[in-house]
Amino acid sequence: MLKARVIPVLLLRDGRMVKGRQFKDFRDTGDPVSASKVYNHQDADELVFIDIEASRAGVRKNRAALYRIIEKVSVVCFMPLCVGGGVDSVDDVIRLIRIGADKVLINTAAFEDPCLVYEASMAVGPQSIVVGIDVKKIDGRYLVHTHCGQVPRPELDLVSCVRRMEASGAGEILINSIDRDGMMEGYDLELLKQVRVQTGLPVIACGGAGHFRHLYEALMGAKVDAVACASMFHFGDNNPLRAKAFLKNKGVLLKKI
Repeated sequence: MLKARVIPVLLLRDGRMVKGRQFKDFRDTGDPVSASKVYNHQDADELVFIDIEASRAGVRKNRAALYRIIEKVSVVCFMPLCVGGGVDSVDDVIRLIRIGADKVLINTAAFEDPCLVYEASMAVGPQSIVVGIDVKKIDGRYLVHTHCGQVPRPELDLVSCVRRMEASGAGEILINSIDRDGMMEGYDLELLKQVRVQTGLPVIACGGAGHFRHLYEALMGAKVDAVACASMFHFGDNNPLRAKAFLKNKGVLLKKI
């Protein structure tokens, strides 16, 4: 049985951390390197960095700021780093691994290039490949979106996507609810349960955490393997160490504490 993980998410734009609600209205939340040092001392299990600007439709990628951040963070932090945002080639994956990432998050390109996840997993190992799936509920159906939530993809069936990514060699699935993003009202447990029963891969829940009990509900109710949080840690005095103490007291088996 895998031990549960608590994972802060840092959204990046032009070298700064930002946070929004439902993938829009972003505001500055600080320096990512400084925040990473803090999380390192607060017993975070991993950090996820997402370059949101590179993820958006029609945006020319400029990796310089992201590369500088990851290089600096990899020196001062001693936990796995997962990096994504606009990753669309095996070369992107290899470069990120070389500069300090332990895992690479692939989202939009995983659905547009049928071979990318397979080729990336062959190049760096499936343990280093995380596929992100952004989902919004429309007319009772969970609809996959790409390009940082900008583009709805009605032709992509969520269940089929999850199964295909597992078959292609993904090591983990990060499932993100656009509806719950930044709302701090709890994860979409129905969504998480749908994904959980479709795959044997580790599932990371993202989008909606506002209280420690939300983490518990996702881990124990939806049986996910990890809980990713942004707003809960950015806005307030909550931190991974307190979150893990709460979960431990609730009987959750944790990776470390």
